[in-house]
Amino acid sequence: MQTWFHDHPVVSYLLILAFTIYIFNAVFRMGRLPILKEIIVHIIMAIGCLVLLLLQLDKLPIIQCMSVAVIMMLMLRGRQTYDKWQAKRGGADASVKRTDT
Repeated sequence: MQTWFHDHPVVSYLLILAFTIYIFNAVFRMGRLPILKEIIVHIIMAIGCLVLLLLQLDKLPIIQCMSVAVIMMLMLRGRQTYDKWQAKRGGADASVKRTDT
């Protein structure tokens, strides 16, 4: 797999950029920025991803590590959504049980 990423640097760069933007939005974003600052932040991230691409092309598993981080973040997001759903469902069941007694 590492050699495939090495042979396709554009795909590697786009994956690294997508993972970086997702991680930034999920972890570090506090709120919406003005549009100019938003553009500047994304341009700086795109430039920083070039460094990560160089490390990826130098046979370091950057994409694999970032994909594991994204998968873990998605699992956490899914678990939080499930817990909210269970809390709503449990609250509705509790109100039904109170009216029956």
